[in-house]
Amino acid sequence: MSASAYDPRVALAFFRSAGKGERVAAGETLFAEKEKARPLLRRPSKMYLLLQGEVSLLSGRKEVGAVKPGEIFGELAAITDAPRSASAVAKTDCKVIALDAKQFRDALKKKPGFALMLMSVMVKRLRDMIARLAAEGELSADKAAKEGAAFNPKHLAELAKGLSDDPPVYYDRNRTIVEAGQKGLRMYVVTEGRAVVKMGERIVERLGPGGVFGEAALVDQSARLATVVAETDCALLPITRNGFLGLVKMSPGFAESMLGSLAERVRFLTARMQ
Repeated sequence: MSASAYDPRVALAFFRSAGKGERVAAGETLFAEKEKARPLLRRPSKMYLLLQGEVSLLSGRKEVGAVKPGEIFGELAAITDAPRSASAVAKTDCKVIALDAKQFRDALKKKPGFALMLMSVMVKRLRDMIARLAAEGELSADKAAKEGAAFNPKHLAELAKGLSDDPPVYYDRNRTIVEAGQKGLRMYVVTEGRAVVKMGERIVERLGPGGVFGEAALVDQSARLATVVAETDCALLPITRNGFLGLVKMSPGFAESMLGSLAERVRFLTARMQ
């Protein structure tokens, strides 16, 4: 992974806080394409930080990317527990730090700043992919993605209490809540009803109670990625950027869920581009 928001020093401190370096011989496969975590067999998905050497990312036999020292890889599958989208094979003798799900959560408790950095990288990916799909005319109307609900809305409201003074807001059916291109000042949690997330004419996600939207604009303080419309009458919990940052620092579970939500959106758009 490489992007302007990415700081190798932050990644190194994060991985070292919960994991240890290990050697990987040239030609060794760290994980295989379409491989999925198998908790019962004690084979969880892991994310990696490359300390030395070079790792090839392969789709079939074709190299689709290369990992350099200081970069992380395998994070999307580890966060979402989804099948691997590519194989990772050591191109040379390497040294890596690997984190499983438990180690990742332990590290988040110690280094919450990493979560914000990783969110920034994912948001940049989302913006780049949306721009490319829009330019290619691939954001046409289509069947919606499945309904998303990242949080228990009551629990999240309790967490947010004291971090955000905004009262709940209510929207009638078919009313636009936020529009793509607007400056984002708040993220929202659906507490009642349903909302739809649209990119162009395409509905990309339905959000029921516990679903969140608007977080991407808070992460990089840029324009909204998508338009959100109330599909039914709905109630929303607004959370300001300061409240959002406080939640990330205070609750590793919140940070992990936010990363999972962003990672699922990255995977969804990546599939559209293949």
